[in-house]
Amino acid sequence: MSLYAQEIQTATAFFDQVSDRYGEIEDYIADVTITSEQSQLSGSLEYRIPNQLRIDFDEPTGQVMVSDGEMLQVYIPQYNVVLRQSLRRRSDADLATMANEQGLNLLRENYSIAFLDSPDAVPLDEDDEDSEMVTKLRLNWRTTDQGFRQLIISVTDDLLIRRIVGVTSNYEEVRFDFENLRINQGIPDTRFEYEAPSSANNFDNFLFEGEG
Repeated sequence: MSLYAQEIQTATAFFDQVSDRYGEIEDYIADVTITSEQSQLSGSLEYRIPNQLRIDFDEPTGQVMVSDGEMLQVYIPQYNVVLRQSLRRRSDADLATMANEQGLNLLRENYSIAFLDSPDAVPLDEDDEDSEMVTKLRLNWRTTDQGFRQLIISVTDDLLIRRIVGVTSNYEEVRFDFENLRINQGIPDTRFEYEAPSSANNFDNFLFEGEG
């Protein structure tokens, strides 16, 4: 039992180092791939604290998701629609990505933390010995209120998140890959201002009912 408790404490300390690393980051740009059982999306992600986010997708081509911290907009060119959602009633945990200091702090509160197998670095892809080396953490939810019952977080040697694999409450797997990460690029506010094509149809409050 004491060895198990020691591993948990060590994994938590390592997780805190990752959180501290992200505390030094004002913004970042990354190539992102989001893979689920139904689809694979890829594009360029831009993030700035505390909760500004933009993804310009390569696949699906032309799709854009932008949050300025108050409004989330998703432009879907295939249907020429813009999905809009006010985020004023939502918490930061619901908003952007997990790969930021606030998101990591919330994960620490709501999940138990351990190394997946050991503290040793292992290949990112188990079946590829030439894959980059990462340290893998396993987070299990403390309550069923969380969106993912389990998260596997792969961390590079410079304490940056390379991959997050989440298992939803319905046991569906979603994988987020972050590559070519560039930190503190001085991303301006204007990157999170988005004007959809005037011909697009707008649908408001697509996530939940608005106030009133």
